Amino acid sequence: MELTTCARPYAKAAFEYARNESLLARWSEMLSLSASVTAYQKVVDMLSNPQLSGAQQADIIIGLCQDSLDKSFENYLRVLSEHRRLQLLPEIAVLYAQLRAEEERSQKVFVTSAYPLSQAQQDKLAEKMAARLGRSVQLETEIDSKIIGGVIVKAGDMVIDGSLRARLNKLADAMIS
Repeated sequence: MELTTCARPYAKAAFEYARNESLLARWSEMLSLSASVTAYQKVVDMLSNPQLSGAQQADIIIGLCQDSLDKSFENYLRVLSEHRRLQLLPEIAVLYAQLRAEEERSQKVFVTSAYPLSQAQQDKLAEKMAARLGRSVQLETEIDSKIIGGVIVKAGDMVIDGSLRARLNKLADAMIS
């Protein structure tokens, strides 16, 4: 069975609980932490060990998170462990983040530029993308000198390639045609 299919009901349950308790941000943090813990190879090996009970697996994950989890989240981990679903935590965290972004009407926008963008440029770009998408945006920027100049903006399925490299490629194609 596909990971997303298995993880979806657990992500929805976590989201519903966190929303009802007004703990969306806190649960995001705890899911992210526990997901990163379960991504380590030694932990992956431990989770696939049939000799450890679900309760033992949950106790190990809770111990590795070192007092960063609240009791309700620890109980959530125990439910996952009872059903041998702790290995789904990374996928649950991704699905939860999507549900939270939809609830908060926000979206991550990835911006690649040839040079660092000033804060004013980032603010202007965020404002324009928020208007275009109809929701608040969080910019994540990265530098890639290969694009020569301009920016590439990715928001969900939308890609806006305003890089100089793309323009040069179009010009070259037009000259060849």
